[in-house]
Amino acid sequence: MNVPKEIKTYCPKCKKHQAHAVALYKAGKRRALAKGERHHEREKKGYGGQKYPLQREFSKTTKKQTLKLKCKVCGYARHKDGIRLRKLVIA
Repeated sequence: MNVPKEIKTYCPKCKKHQAHAVALYKAGKRRALAKGERHHEREKKGYGGQKYPLQREFSKTTKKQTLKLKCKVCGYARHKDGIRLRKLVIA
């Protein structure tokens, strides 16, 4: 699916429609010393194993792509809900 580089949409900070730069959201690197990560490691230690079942097979053929919208006027960035599609092209 082709998505334009710039979209005119509502900015909650400016409280009106403004031009927004569009980018693909990418999750940051996981921090090993974050509280949740440390807690998960502690849960996995010893007997009992994994806290929740590991997903062995994927039932879905696509992933939800989330768009990152950044206001060109005030610089406020927000995420647009993910759309399920095979390929996202920002053109």
